[in-house]
Amino acid sequence: MTLSIDADRLWSRLMALGEDGARPEGGVNRQALSAEEFAAWRRVIGWGAEAGMTPATDAAGNLFLTLAGADSDAAPVLIGSHIDSQPTGGLFDGTFGTLAALEAATVIAEAGTVPTRPIRVVAWMNEEGSRFAPGMMGSALFAGRRTEAATFAVRDADGVSVGEALAALHAAFADVPRLPLGFPVHAYVEPHIEQAEALEQAGNVIGVVTGIQGKVTFEVTVTGREQHAGTTPIGQRRDALQAFVRVAAGMQAAAMRVGEPVRFTIGRVEVTPNAPSVIPGRVVFRIDLRYPDNDTLGALAAELEAIAAREAEPCEVRTVRLVDEPSNGFDPALMAAIERAAERHDVPAQRLLSAAGHDARHIAPLAPSAMIFIPCRGGISHHPDEWAEKDHVAAGAAVLLDVVAEAAGVR
Repeated sequence: MTLSIDADRLWSRLMALGEDGARPEGGVNRQALSAEEFAAWRRVIGWGAEAGMTPATDAAGNLFLTLAGADSDAAPVLIGSHIDSQPTGGLFDGTFGTLAALEAATVIAEAGTVPTRPIRVVAWMNEEGSRFAPGMMGSALFAGRRTEAATFAVRDADGVSVGEALAALHAAFADVPRLPLGFPVHAYVEPHIEQAEALEQAGNVIGVVTGIQGKVTFEVTVTGREQHAGTTPIGQRRDALQAFVRVAAGMQAAAMRVGEPVRFTIGRVEVTPNAPSVIPGRVVFRIDLRYPDNDTLGALAAELEAIAAREAEPCEVRTVRLVDEPSNGFDPALMAAIERAAERHDVPAQRLLSAAGHDARHIAPLAPSAMIFIPCRGGISHHPDEWAEKDHVAAGAAVLLDVVAEAAGVR
């Protein structure tokens, strides 16, 4: 049986979903468990219903759309990504993967064939971590990597907890049934834009992702003493900002000693009281550390903690690991299936490691998993200028369709 995606339908749906949370300046602001994401849920559920797919959710607020299989008890083939965005996000991050998955399932449904096992499209809750930190909450809860109690207690900048936001979601979609967390999965495939330039620079269209590099994130709190800037002698100060400067410089030097391909970022700094004539008494900052080799990542993470303890003196310091995720690899058989599909569609492909984190990280220990990348223009992502070409979107969806049809037993 020859199955073909509808490239125009997929593209029009990508553009339509960009209306939910559209920003006047361009791009989208569709953060996790927001009214904008609720609107996107309704739109996606409606599209799934047109193909005879039934919606469901779970305690984590993940959205599932199921195309029934001949064996209703068989573990489903799970495909998708996420639809939440950064506050100044683009039209493709996450959304491409979710709607490419929906398109693949829709084509199979329209063909009138019944797959051997169910096909289930997923949009994971809070992949981005922009409203609630850390990200990838929905997939982490699904995989048992986080507890409900710890996750539901997290609050956003306005004091709203994840638990409260999930209660609002479930109230808004009271007629949508619940699935258990961590139900069995036969295989998982996640399409995504690359969010880098390797494919574009090589002139390739399909990225066969070999794995995701490890990531550790910290929240560091430096506590000193607020004092008058004009009267306190330098030698008697416990200046939290000066301590932060020493800590940050020491950490940067340690990362530079490790060298490529280390990724070390201090992306958020809060100074209290942040007043011009008061010695800062408290600094809270976030660290994002990534490296492909787990031994090197672990050693460098421990070194950063030691630097914080040493260089913060005479201030006090508290370092908390928010995320501690080792590098993971993907299933060789699924990667080979992606390569075969790319060859059938005559689109150039290459293997590459994902430098960015994705929900597939959490699903890989549960079931054979893989990712399909398509080019991202200029490597720009998490920005209104984020862009993927229509023919690349179509190619990625076509490859996904072939892989899913094979995994689900479509004849």
